[in-house]
Amino acid sequence: MTRLSVNLNKAALLRNARPEIPCDLTELAQDVFEAGAGGITVHPRPDGRHIRTPDVAQLGGWCAATPGVEFNIEGNPFARARPGYPGLLALAVEHRPEQCTLVPDADEQSTSDHGWDATADCSALAEMVAELKGLGARTSLFVDADAEGVRRLLEATRADCIELYTGPYALGHAAGDGQGHLAMHAEAAEAARALGAGVNAGHDLNLANLEDYVRAVRPDEVSIGHALSLDALRLGLGEAVRRYCARIIAALEHGPSPK
Repeated sequence: MTRLSVNLNKAALLRNARPEIPCDLTELAQDVFEAGAGGITVHPRPDGRHIRTPDVAQLGGWCAATPGVEFNIEGNPFARARPGYPGLLALAVEHRPEQCTLVPDADEQSTSDHGWDATADCSALAEMVAELKGLGARTSLFVDADAEGVRRLLEATRADCIELYTGPYALGHAAGDGQGHLAMHAEAAEAARALGAGVNAGHDLNLANLEDYVRAVRPDEVSIGHALSLDALRLGLGEAVRRYCARIIAALEHGPSPK
């Protein structure tokens, strides 16, 4: 079964626009869990643009006290600590997420837009993966859909899983040309599974492209925030989550796409 993990960054972004108005993110987490999501994802950035360090503590505590929901912290493990942001490793040490996803986003990036370099980043990532595994966290590497790159990264780092960057697929799907991207993602997923690693996916997945993706790639988890947040404005949060879960179930029931 493919698990839906809901990224609450955009909810925090909206909250930050009016910080004087109370907004309990755990209430939103409860809503998405009751609607069928199996995970909560946060991606705190050093500038505190959306999810902030106190949010990580609050949501991590809620997840720990709620059976059946997994807490995933994303971020760049090499981003320096600064006031208000202790660094990804420090957050993992304190809050012990079930999963920690390592993403190569620079401070100035508005959003994640590429995976780790399968040549230049392996050595430093291997050290970080070992530290996170020592904390009991399942480690995931944000990667491009390149089977050989996936093999090199996993062989060098021994990470537990990958998260396939689905941005290019989403653009291709919107243009009516998603099949080539799906083939690359399926091949990359097969490469990861051949090494015993799990397969996650995320970035720009939405109600229009999710079913095709899950049907072809069969990921263990999809992490969705931006599109789901937009749909929630129209549908309500619980209904939006239910529709995403329905797309996943439909994809799995229909079986894999023909090759």
